[in-house]
Amino acid sequence: LPMAAADPQVLALAAQVTESREQDIPLLLLKLKGILSSPSLGCEESKKIKQDIYDYGLTQYCLLVLRQDHSRLRGGWATAAQLAEILSQCCVGLEMKEDPEEFYKKFLPSAIDNLLVLGKRLQARFIRAIKDKEKQDFLHWFQTVTDAICWLFGGHIQLAACVLQNDRFLQLLITDDVETAIIMMSVLHNILRINSSVFLQVDKATLHSILDELVYKLSSTTNPAVGSAATKLLLVVAKLSKQLVQLLTARYKGLKGLLNKQWTGKGFDRELNQLLDVLYLEQSNGKGEMQKQHQAACKIQAMWRGFQTRRRLKKLPQAVTMLQRSFRAKREQELQHLAKQKEDEALKLQMQLQRQRAMRLFHERQLALLERVHASQVNKYMEEMEDKSALTIQRFWRGYRARRIFHQQKQSLKEYKAAVIIQRTACKFLEKRRRRRPLSPWKEPKGLTDEQRLALQQKVDDYIKLHPASQMSEEMSKGLHMQAQEKLAQFLLRSRLDQRAAQRREALLAQVNTDVELLMNAPGLAETTEKDIGVFVSRSIPIATKARQSHNTMLKYTRWPWWKKLGDEFMEDDVIPDEALNTELETLFIGGRK
Repeated sequence: LPMAAADPQVLALAAQVTESREQDIPLLLLKLKGILSSPSLGCEESKKIKQDIYDYGLTQYCLLVLRQDHSRLRGGWATAAQLAEILSQCCVGLEMKEDPEEFYKKFLPSAIDNLLVLGKRLQARFIRAIKDKEKQDFLHWFQTVTDAICWLFGGHIQLAACVLQNDRFLQLLITDDVETAIIMMSVLHNILRINSSVFLQVDKATLHSILDELVYKLSSTTNPAVGSAATKLLLVVAKLSKQLVQLLTARYKGLKGLLNKQWTGKGFDRELNQLLDVLYLEQSNGKGEMQKQHQAACKIQAMWRGFQTRRRLKKLPQAVTMLQRSFRAKREQELQHLAKQKEDEALKLQMQLQRQRAMRLFHERQLALLERVHASQVNKYMEEMEDKSALTIQRFWRGYRARRIFHQQKQSLKEYKAAVIIQRTACKFLEKRRRRRPLSPWKEPKGLTDEQRLALQQKVDDYIKLHPASQMSEEMSKGLHMQAQEKLAQFLLRSRLDQRAAQRREALLAQVNTDVELLMNAPGLAETTEKDIGVFVSRSIPIATKARQSHNTMLKYTRWPWWKKLGDEFMEDDVIPDEALNTELETLFIGGRK
């Protein structure tokens, strides 16, 4: 650090900042404002003090403090705004002779970035603020920070491009808030006023984004202040270069109509008329060029159409031949289709006639048979025919249902076999991998060291002291032992009873399953033998007697004449009702054993 001819105030402040706590540094740095604004300073002395401030690292301290969140620091956002103003004053007018690259290429761009970050935070808090006093304070501090940015790139012109190319500047400009939007457009106007060529140096994406935002503000708002600022900026941009005017007319085709309809008579007609004159002039110049291009396009199209026509005429005989061939082929297909349709209709008519003839012959044969049958046997014959028809219908239905069930079971069986094959293959693969996996070597557990053993013993002793075991007398121990023995005996007894009941249930389930299997596999009545009947005969005498009685009752009931079955009023006293019969049959245990 330089020690000769240093300003005593700067030296004392640098010593205080070095020895102070971090939260006290922002308030100490505010003293630089008094040092810089001293009325006794001349131009050379001011440059010397700024050089000393930079050499002793106070500007670096300001730069670092601006990056912090000032809502948690002493002094708050007002201190941050004042420090931004101090930083810009310290940097403007400072000429670095030693290590200029560090100052111009690193320090100044970093200062611009930190000021834009501070401005973004103040803008966000201004938009979120609810009370009028808070909004006025945040707007004043935001204005102070933007003035500091303008002062800084006004002293160092090369920083104008740095401001435009910074993403945070575009974020500050893209806002729906009126007050901050006007302030940011004034910053952009200052940039163009100080360094008008900077707009031609930035990349196209940044240029397009800024112009898009200005045109959007003109189309989305009706505030005269916003419209005036955006119009003035577009006028300045249009006056910079003819290339930018062409960009405006080509990229924003409805801009002239928007300016005429929405912003005429809003208080800035002079600037608005100048912008419209520039745009219309460019459009009129572009019309001649467009007319030339239109004529050239017409010539190209005429030549191309002539070429296509000549080529089409050369290919006309071949096209006529192909057209005739395709027409004949299509007509032949239509004739074949009509012939086939007629054949199908004739076949359908013939089959219908044959079916009618067969039905007529069948009815004639039936009438001939009915003439031969005696009159008393006609009903019986008709019943037989109905039974045969019903059997035929049932046979076809059962066959159809059996085939459908077979197809369904066939698919499920195929899926089951596939699942079994997959499971078997997976089990084999897992078994092979389990066999190939090497056994992990056994590692002897690490023993406890003496210190760990003593610490563990100390924990055990402390726990025993905190939770002493309850003392129990010998009589209480014996009583508790007797209670445990009784409960154990009761549990064993219940477990034996439960085991016997489970065995009985299992035996009964096995018996029921056996009886169900016998019933399911029983042959039909026409195929039943005496050996099969013996399988279903109960060995219990009461059950067999009851079954015989129920059987005899059913036989007697089936032999009744029809007039006995008409109603309850004709039922005799010795007749058993259907409900009783059903009850007796339901209580009958078919299968053999109880």
